[in-house]
Amino acid sequence: MFSRSFHPFTLTRGLLALVLVSINLVQAASTTHASHPISTSSHENGVLAHACTTADIWPKGPGSALVPQSPSSELRAVLPQVDTKRIEAIITKLVSFGTRHTLSNQTDPVRGIGAARDWLAEEMRSIARGARRGTNVTITIPSYIQQPASRIPTPTNISDVVATIRGASDPDRVYVITGHYDSRVTDIMNFTDDAPGADDDASGVAVVLELLRVFIQRPPPAATIILAAVAGEEQGLFGADHLAQILFDAGVDVQGMFTNDIVGSSKGDEGEIDPFSIRLFAQGIPTADSASKVATRESIGGENDSPARELARFVDEVASNDVTGMNVRVIYRLDRFLRGGDHEPFLERGFPAARFTEPNEDFAHQHQDVRVDSTGKQFGDLIEFVDFDFVTRVAKVNGAAIWSLAQAPGTPKNVTIDTAVLTNNSTLGWVLGNDEGLAGYEVLWRPTIAPFWTNVIPVGLVDRVTIDLSKDNVVFGVRAVGKNGYRSPAAFPFPG
Repeated sequence: MFSRSFHPFTLTRGLLALVLVSINLVQAASTTHASHPISTSSHENGVLAHACTTADIWPKGPGSALVPQSPSSELRAVLPQVDTKRIEAIITKLVSFGTRHTLSNQTDPVRGIGAARDWLAEEMRSIARGARRGTNVTITIPSYIQQPASRIPTPTNISDVVATIRGASDPDRVYVITGHYDSRVTDIMNFTDDAPGADDDASGVAVVLELLRVFIQRPPPAATIILAAVAGEEQGLFGADHLAQILFDAGVDVQGMFTNDIVGSSKGDEGEIDPFSIRLFAQGIPTADSASKVATRESIGGENDSPARELARFVDEVASNDVTGMNVRVIYRLDRFLRGGDHEPFLERGFPAARFTEPNEDFAHQHQDVRVDSTGKQFGDLIEFVDFDFVTRVAKVNGAAIWSLAQAPGTPKNVTIDTAVLTNNSTLGWVLGNDEGLAGYEVLWRPTIAPFWTNVIPVGLVDRVTIDLSKDNVVFGVRAVGKNGYRSPAAFPFPG
């Protein structure tokens, strides 16, 4: 988990999200969307418990209440294969390297980041050898020499370990999951002392490796899935930046990325426990938007409908259920205060990306020297503080999300809303996709103060539709529907 200094511009953007969240009513809780099997109140705001009933919601409009996508029989077969014992073994092995600091030894076979890198590469290769016939898996180690920077005193090798499961029918559309395998202690430049990094972030790497094992036993999904263990996160997000740049330079259509960083426990520093929740942080105004696009977005009230937030809404819909055993707690901001993560380099290149992090954090077990203080309190990111069952459920959330994305048609492109004339109808247009198995499209809408989609209108296999509902009063989105029942994230329309 990358620590950063306070930056007023970053906070200014974050305040937009704060304003939006502060006015959210519990309308989502009063619609079918909020009725997940795990919690019937996953979007409730206790402060506004007196809020409107369904009958009070305004405006009324066409379509029906949006029902979350139920886990397919395929997902119900895949996700139970995530193995808690294997997750424990992966985290135990990573901790055994003593330190995985980016500046630690690169050639020692038993200690340091080099030993961890080599083990990860061989472990991925071993898993890949067990792939189902017809499932194309490749393992690569993209590397470069990082020149001296604020936390890199000398030229340093940065190596990612990357598994790619090639999509069967739409391989150029890509989804990415990462965890970072480097670790640290109190002094960011201390690369000699033990830095076990069990939670931060062997837990995230365990999610990556276990999903690789599970997925390759299946026929490949429609789109390509990349599962990567990246390096250099604590020193400045270097490994993720390198991977994002490789994909950007190659013109890859990355339609979703998730980093899993600190997903090892739900116990906070005051003993509070929430073992069935995982936070998902999603940025508002996109980093990569031009000034003119930001101005347009703000003028039409699209601050809460960035691609990252549509991605987060999608995850909430497909992964908060009885199969994962979890509730996805969407947080409308880039990250926690004073922290950063590996989703940021992807966002900077215009890729939708979000961050998974445990619901409570114990800062005595993050970025700390391993020690016992005078009161007998144990410090350090030790494996004894990891909840392996919790990590298993987090892996299932990631699995439900990325498999649903990769099996669905791609997110609609160039979605527009006609603003040529004054009218109380709303005309939406988009580019008709060429995805194999594309069945049609749905228009989603919600009141402007609702945080999640509330209504859906099936419109068929068309590229333009007029809805009898004023664009002035609601937020619209368009999503693609596959013949297999999987649906894409929504795309927010801009004037056009």
